[in-house]
Amino acid sequence: MNLKHLQYFRVIAELEHITQAAARLSITQPSLSHAVSELERELGTTLFEKQGRNIRLTKYGKLFLEYVNRALEELDKGEKMMRELADPCGGRIDLAFTYALGSQFIPQIVQAFSEEEANRKIALSFHEGNAKHLLQGLKEDRFDLVFCTNEERDSEIEFIPLLEQELVLVTPLGHPLAEYDSVNLKETEAYPYISFSSRNGMRQVIDTLFDKARIKPRIACEIEDENAAAGLVSAGCGITILPRSAMLDHYKVKVLPITHPIYRRYICMAQVKNRYLSPAATQLRDFAVAKFGSIPEPEAFMQL
Repeated sequence: MNLKHLQYFRVIAELEHITQAAARLSITQPSLSHAVSELERELGTTLFEKQGRNIRLTKYGKLFLEYVNRALEELDKGEKMMRELADPCGGRIDLAFTYALGSQFIPQIVQAFSEEEANRKIALSFHEGNAKHLLQGLKEDRFDLVFCTNEERDSEIEFIPLLEQELVLVTPLGHPLAEYDSVNLKETEAYPYISFSSRNGMRQVIDTLFDKARIKPRIACEIEDENAAAGLVSAGCGITILPRSAMLDHYKVKVLPITHPIYRRYICMAQVKNRYLSPAATQLRDFAVAKFGSIPEPEAFMQL
C-alpha cells in the first residue's frame, strides 16, 4: 500500500467509473485496475463491485473510504503547513528566551525584525523560561532559536554572542557605597547581599564574581526575579549585582559600575549545531547578527 494507491482509490470511489478515474488521474486504465487489485490484495477484501457499466463501493470499501479521506486530508494539511513554514516570506518561528530578556531585549529585536517588509508575514511564537530548560527544548526541536546569556555550555549547541551586558552593583539610595562612582567588589563584603536561587543564571554569575574577588559576603535572601531584587534593594534590604538595564531607572537605587573583578557577559543566540533551520528562523538569526554588528572575539566571549 502506498500513497498513490490511496489517492487512486479516493478518485475511483468519487467517480464510480474506472475509465473516467483513469482520465482524471492521467494514467492508463490497466494501470489503475492493477493498482486497485494490489490494494485489495493487501487489505484482504474487495473494495469495489460491478454495477452495470459502472462500479460501486462495497460495504468494506465505504468503511475504508472514511479512513482514507481523513488520512489524505491530514496529509494535505501537513503539506500546506510545510510549504508555509518553508516560505521565507511567511512561516513561523518558535522563539524562546530567558526571563531577564523578556522586558527589553526581546521586544526591541522582535519589533525591529517585524517592521521589515519581508518579515511581516512571519508568525512568532514566544516561550519564556530558565536557560537549562530552554536549551533542552532547543535540542528536542521545541524551539528554533533561544536567546540567553553565556553562562550555559553545551557541546551540541552553538552560542552566537550578540551584545555585551554590563554587570553593575545596585545599592539603596543613602547606602555608604552609594557615595562612590564605581566599586571594587572587595569593598562590598561587609554588606548583606540579595542573591538568586540556583534556578536563575545570575546566581552562577554572582558566585563567580565572589570567588574572583575572594570574598564571602552574607546572603540576606535568595529570590527568582531580577525586578524583585531591584525592589528589595530600593527598600533597603541589601545590595545586589544585576545587568545594567532601563528597568533600574524605575527604582530608587544607585547603580555602580564594577571595576574589579571583570566578568564578560553576553546576550547570546543559541541554535543546535548542524541542524536544519527554517528559512524564517534563518532570517531572524541573520537579522540579529546584522543588527548587533561586530561579534566579540571568541577569546573574549569565553572569558569568565
